[in-house]
Amino acid sequence: MAAFEVYLVETDETLRIKENTTFQELAEKAKPFHRAPIIAAKFNNKIRELFRTVNMNGTLRFVDLKEADGMRVYRRGLIFLLYIAMKDLFPQKRLRVMHSLGNSLYCEVEEGVLGKEDLESLKQRMQELVEQDKPFKKKRMSRFDAIELFKKLGWEDKAKLFRFRRKDTVDLYTCGEYKNYFYGYLPPSTGHLKWFDIRPFEPGFLLVYPDFNKSDPMAHKEMPKFANVFLEYKRWGSIIGVSTVGELNELIVSGAKRINELILISEMLHEYKIALIAHEIVRRKGVKFVLVAGPSSSGKTTFAKRLSLQLKALGIVTVPISLDDYFLDRERTPRDENGEYDFEAIEALDLELFNMHLTKLLKGEEIELPRFNFKLGRREWSGQNLRLKPHEIVVIEGIHGLNERLTESIPREYKFKVYVSALTQLSVDRLNRVSTTDTRLVRRLIRDYHFRGHSPLDTLKMWPKVRRGEERNIFPFQEEADVFFNSALVYELAVLKTHAEPLLMQVEHTEEEYSEARRLLKFLEYFLPITDIRAVPHTSIIREFIGGSVFKY
Repeated sequence: MAAFEVYLVETDETLRIKENTTFQELAEKAKPFHRAPIIAAKFNNKIRELFRTVNMNGTLRFVDLKEADGMRVYRRGLIFLLYIAMKDLFPQKRLRVMHSLGNSLYCEVEEGVLGKEDLESLKQRMQELVEQDKPFKKKRMSRFDAIELFKKLGWEDKAKLFRFRRKDTVDLYTCGEYKNYFYGYLPPSTGHLKWFDIRPFEPGFLLVYPDFNKSDPMAHKEMPKFANVFLEYKRWGSIIGVSTVGELNELIVSGAKRINELILISEMLHEYKIALIAHEIVRRKGVKFVLVAGPSSSGKTTFAKRLSLQLKALGIVTVPISLDDYFLDRERTPRDENGEYDFEAIEALDLELFNMHLTKLLKGEEIELPRFNFKLGRREWSGQNLRLKPHEIVVIEGIHGLNERLTESIPREYKFKVYVSALTQLSVDRLNRVSTTDTRLVRRLIRDYHFRGHSPLDTLKMWPKVRRGEERNIFPFQEEADVFFNSALVYELAVLKTHAEPLLMQVEHTEEEYSEARRLLKFLEYFLPITDIRAVPHTSIIREFIGGSVFKY
């Protein structure tokens, strides 16, 4: 006799489910409707592991590897697979997952370096584990027992993390004789982890994972400039002395003096980097156009304003030009695959007019700046004329700044390109990294609510489209940058926590985006809050999102 009724979205039918039926059993019905492997379930708007059983009535949709939720599950599974292979082959070495790099994770071992033959052995062992299809199991234990276990195993980073967490229980994953903690859910077994690669990348290596939104899922693009940014900020991390959330929380509870010092050092490192960029622009004589690009909520606007101040201190006056004023009239705007206006496509800009204006400015001629009327959806003329003086340069901020098509009429030597993004070096622990995308999303949730009139639900609904635009229009051009600026601050999520949590709690459980809001709330639970923000300078990039900035936006 049926125990539960489940509405399956893919087949548009209500199923009568026997007690103890797993989601994996039900996934067989949904497979024909997915173009990528199914890796998890979404039941009543909550992500569920496939090995879990149905325990109530509800609505069910399966999650595959084309979705962000699916790839998060897959990446965690790969990390556990890598960890097990490391313990099998190199039991004395400790693995550290550092950061993302395209469709890969950069990893290091804390005791030396793995050579080419070592990495080949590691890959082979991982493949053997996949073929053995070993199940992942979940074990719940008390927080205090978990802390004692972590200490016994030498996992001080995890012990520190859970020392400050309020939740009374901890879910550990096991696979055979091995156990570990992971932030988030895992696949049912090692057999689901068929697509991966291990590649040398000194001083560590890359764990490459698939991207099923591309024609070749395992294609991997080398990004040497981008990788160097993380190495630079790794050095900065050693200066700050905080690399994990547990270490940050320890600093917070130690008192205002130490946390204020951390804030000020972090901000001074930002200021130092911005000053270096300004000096580099001046050193490259002939630069007349500085192009600042980066993904959503990376802090491009505050960076551009602070860079302008540094340049002014060096005798260079900056003139801002807004790309928004060069939009095509609404009827000429391209549409996306859903028939909606695609304002993030470079084709939405009047490239001919923009390049003509830049060419005239370079020649010392005068132009009249346009102004786009967003209510009417058409260009107007501002009556504001501009002619560049010898000591002036133009600063252009926008998502297409690194794309040569934007400024194709201007020779490269007159341009200086800056890529800005929040490339956090903070980790939850050695195996669980803090996602740079999550940091930007938390920033945007707060800013959009307080300064743009968007509800948290509006922002979460919009985010997948924003991410698709970044994948098309920003990330492919990262290596075109002359310099990278990392806008992440090691302390920021402890500040953003108190602003973001009340917003995320507004998302109702009946909404599709509830699972994302719930995921972010669970993530923010790791952080102790910094409630006294008087030490955060009013020029800080964080002020762009929480308010109190000296700059006007």
